[in-house]
Amino acid sequence: MSGAPSENSNTTEGKSVKSGFDKSRRLLNAGDFKNVFDGASFKLGNDSFLLLARPSSLGHARLGLVVAKKNIRRAVDRNRIKRVVRETFRQYQDHLDTLDIVFLARRGLHILPNSDQTRLVREGWRRLEKKLAHQGGRSR
Repeated sequence: MSGAPSENSNTTEGKSVKSGFDKSRRLLNAGDFKNVFDGASFKLGNDSFLLLARPSSLGHARLGLVVAKKNIRRAVDRNRIKRVVRETFRQYQDHLDTLDIVFLARRGLHILPNSDQTRLVREGWRRLEKKLAHQGGRSR
């Protein structure tokens, strides 16, 4: 997998720093989501999901999840999708510059096995990273 780190942690001055998904890496309130919905600079998706993103003034990428009961009826399926998306985002967050990103699940995503969901979402992160680099958005 190109670009995806294989380690769960980085080492800084001899201390282990976990690449997690804490509150600073999440879109937490309606205003954060509204800003992305209203001003998305990047839109990409497929039959299973849509990614909307816009640059942020923070020094890192943030993720918001929209997995509607209307599209994915069972809670266990919604939770599995969110788990896959969070884990793949955690692996790619350092490659996504300073974007605020909203992931919207579409009908039928829950039917795919975990491996296919993971593959599709990773492909989405790679496409977003490529789109960002192509538009000159990389500041690193």
